[in-house]
Amino acid sequence: MKRYFMAGLAIVLALSLGAILYGAWLNERGEYQITRRMEERRLTLHGAKAARRRLSPRISVNAINLFSNDMADAVALVDGRIVECLAPKGSFVRRGDTIFVLENEDIPLQMQEAASNILRAQAELKRAENNYTRYQILKAHDAASSQQFDEAEAAYLSAQSALGVAEAKSAQLGVQESRQQVIAPLDGKVLVLYRQQGAYVQAGTSLALVGDFRFLYFTSPLEDEDARHLTVGQEAELVFQSGDFKKVYGTDYAAGNLGNRQTFTATIAQITPPLSEPAAMRNVLWQVDNRSGLLEPQTYGGVTFQSKGGHDALVVPLAAMADSTNTEVFVAKDDGTIERRAVRTGANDGAYIEILSGLTADEIVVTSGVEGLTDGAQAEIILDDTDAGKAEGGAAK
Repeated sequence: MKRYFMAGLAIVLALSLGAILYGAWLNERGEYQITRRMEERRLTLHGAKAARRRLSPRISVNAINLFSNDMADAVALVDGRIVECLAPKGSFVRRGDTIFVLENEDIPLQMQEAASNILRAQAELKRAENNYTRYQILKAHDAASSQQFDEAEAAYLSAQSALGVAEAKSAQLGVQESRQQVIAPLDGKVLVLYRQQGAYVQAGTSLALVGDFRFLYFTSPLEDEDARHLTVGQEAELVFQSGDFKKVYGTDYAAGNLGNRQTFTATIAQITPPLSEPAAMRNVLWQVDNRSGLLEPQTYGGVTFQSKGGHDALVVPLAAMADSTNTEVFVAKDDGTIERRAVRTGANDGAYIEILSGLTADEIVVTSGVEGLTDGAQAEIILDDTDAGKAEGGAAK
């Protein structure tokens, strides 16, 4: 009985071991087949050839600071209270026009005192002149000593000087009186009123900002290789993503506020240092046509500007970039695989990006499904350009 039990146990163990070994063989065979199928699997991807074309660079910046070359504050030159504003915000003024009228209560009193001092000095001068004339006659007849004559002459000259001082003081007060009118320092529009009617201000206080804002300016730093595609006088189209120009519709501005559809023309006014001098970075000064009156000298966020004209460049679609820094692409090889390749890129126009090195013309880059791709993957590339037909492993069908 014991012998039969042991034999049955051996058979069960043998069957169990066989099942385990068979299962392991099936698992290994399955993994092998999966791996083999994965290796033999061919991905279908879209691609495009690197080609030369006209590129009009588009640059997006977080913010630009617009400023005016013709902008200045109208400043109070005397202490006083603002009694009248003759140029409201947004009005156009000529240089010398009155913007504010101030009132300094001390000036009229001082002018009356100065007038009295002049009369007193004139009377004293007349008395000294008569005395001096009399001593001239007496001295000529030897009826007065030289000392008496010299004293009369000194009193006369002193009276002349005193009258001059009194008249100068009066003239100075006249200037102070005229300075109660705060005038525009240049031709332009009144952008900001820093004080309102009724406020008391001291001499030296800025009361209004006046400027010619038909053309505004901003600067942008660029690397030398990007700046070399630009020339002084070249134009670009500016789009402000915020679309908020703080102006109202239906005003007397040359154009209405079109929100995020509003565009402006910017022209390169200066490149510093000049392209003739070696430099790693250059500063580009842009002039913005603001004759519509919608922009103001301030900081605007979310600005895109795209140059007009452009330059010839080797480009690929932006969709071909395999990383966020635009430094890698997947290239189709002649053996039917793809490889990850480092490239150096330049400007882009929102659809295409310039290739400075790493690719040659007619090489095919992957433009779809680049996320998750690996070197050596089998791929069938369908060119996005329908005229080019289909390419398998980089060879056009």
